[in-house]
Amino acid sequence: MSLDPALRSRIESLLQANRVVLFMKGQPGMPQCGFSAKATGVLEDLGVDYAHVNVLADQEIREGIKAFGNWPTIPQLYIDGELVGGSDIIEQLASSGELSQLLGLPAPDRTPPQVTVTAAAAEKLRGALADAGDAALGLTIDARFQPRFQIAPRNDNAIVVETAGLRIQFDPASARRANGITIDWVDDFRGQGLAIDNPNAPKPVQAITPAEADRQVRAGELVLVDVRPADERAIAAVAIAHRSFDGNGRAEIEALPKDTRLAFLCHGGGRSAQVAEEFRGKGFTNVFNVDGGIDRWSQEVDTSVPRY
Repeated sequence: MSLDPALRSRIESLLQANRVVLFMKGQPGMPQCGFSAKATGVLEDLGVDYAHVNVLADQEIREGIKAFGNWPTIPQLYIDGELVGGSDIIEQLASSGELSQLLGLPAPDRTPPQVTVTAAAAEKLRGALADAGDAALGLTIDARFQPRFQIAPRNDNAIVVETAGLRIQFDPASARRANGITIDWVDDFRGQGLAIDNPNAPKPVQAITPAEADRQVRAGELVLVDVRPADERAIAAVAIAHRSFDGNGRAEIEALPKDTRLAFLCHGGGRSAQVAEEFRGKGFTNVFNVDGGIDRWSQEVDTSVPRY
């Protein structure tokens, strides 16, 4: 495919303006394909600033970037104007530490995690690997602390734990998240399969009453976030310190330390519950949802707040 000079100039301008650029489907907070999700996950694990281009919103760029770098698939990562590759290569380079080197970052911690495998799980896993030749158990744990097991080729660049007659391979980010885990085999009401008890995973979203949220905010122990749009807040608003997503509000809240105690508020508790889960998925470890929302707040805490 020949590339229109004007389109080539657009792409070159993007690469000149940003040291690290990811051409992807969707946006970092909402990838629209699994490969783009993997790529953004790696970059966010490294804590690197990067620009992104949603190719689904620009058909010219979507096709043009394939011709520009002679690379047929999306996502594509560029560093200093040079094509690095797609999601598989990004993951491989991250695992080996080469991606950190390319980005000028410190070498990743390659300390093997402490892992416990129960006898029942070890038996099942050894059985699954019996006919796999020189393969290993690969375990990835993503930013939401969701584990994924797979039988993987032996990788000498991986971080390795040898236990119970098993070789378990990790990438650096997964190894950090896996420290202290227990891998078990369950056969109960949940069904049959491997299960991980991970002490590093964020606690589930917790319900908090309006009265308790009010007390903790006044004591400086809690950050309250009203997720409703401005028109709803104009109808009814709490009379204590709180934040919103107006302007750069969301980005500022996302930049808070991950152990910040956050409580989310909406009209009845439904929308705020969804946002609370989203922030839990971003690694926040103390996340609350105000039960009943501002409607209950107006009944139990401050009757001057209008109901609607």
